[in-house]
Amino acid sequence: MLSELRGTALVTGGGRGIGANIARELARAGMEVAVTGRTAAEVQAVAEEIGGSALVGDVSRREDVARWCGDVGAVDLLVNNAGISGPSEALPGVDEWWHVFEVNVLGVYMCCRAWAPLMVERGGGRIVNVASGSAYLPPGQQPSSTAYPASKAAVHRFSEVLAADLAPKKVFVFSISPGLVRTAMTSAFGDDLPWTPPEAAPRLVHALAGGEFDALAGRYLHAEHDPPETLRARIDTILADDLNAVRLRR
Repeated sequence: MLSELRGTALVTGGGRGIGANIARELARAGMEVAVTGRTAAEVQAVAEEIGGSALVGDVSRREDVARWCGDVGAVDLLVNNAGISGPSEALPGVDEWWHVFEVNVLGVYMCCRAWAPLMVERGGGRIVNVASGSAYLPPGQQPSSTAYPASKAAVHRFSEVLAADLAPKKVFVFSISPGLVRTAMTSAFGDDLPWTPPEAAPRLVHALAGGEFDALAGRYLHAEHDPPETLRARIDTILADDLNAVRLRR
């Protein structure tokens, strides 16, 4: 049973797909939710549905992130979900390749840089950065794209290091994989893949927002393989054995 939530949340990339479902879950749990996205109609529709606020703009643009922060102010929960898949080839054009990092990595960084200090000032908060299994899966188990998996590996490592810095200040940073969820980004994938239920990631974010799993800040959590019900019983083992972490084993 997941707890009721209070306070405010910001979900980037909340106009559709995983982000929209996370925003809906947090609103149902009791939070006031702001959603961001580039497509005004999508963001406004989700915001109206959940009784939240819409912030239109691009997470990779410094001025947009600054404007959002000025409009919303401090939040209790930041969910950095916005992301793009980018080109599928290994060595695409430089601008195409780098743009994936601008959205997937720089966007996460700028939002953390904007809101984490406000959380520290208020005495605490939580940040959930949406990474991907592409950050660690063997090359043969994913498309030949280099930009997307490399960017998501960067998101996880950034999250792990930031978590260590902010935990003493009562700001807890988590890195999650939502699993393989049917969205516009994955619409071209085959039906025989191990699809993750769409409710898995929203439920995990809900659980992390409640504070029960703060000891796992910086750990790599998978929405389907680490559901709150089983994760609860594994906290001590994860910490003692250094599990749910991407490590070099020799």
